[in-house]
Amino acid sequence: MSAVGTAPFCDRCGVPAGEGDHARCARERELEPPRFCPECARRMVVQVDPFGWTARCSRHGERSS
Repeated sequence: MSAVGTAPFCDRCGVPAGEGDHARCARERELEPPRFCPECARRMVVQVDPFGWTARCSRHGERSS
């Protein structure tokens, strides 16, 4: 699920986790991969395949499902 609350930034919208309501982000993350790095809010390169996804931040490396 979403990294909101455990990291400085929302991995769905890229806004600081403490700003605003991220309930919609949490719902969308149930079906979609993250789009922003939760550590630095940089846009990640996302690859989706039939078996899952990988998302890569240029500074913080790769995450996968």
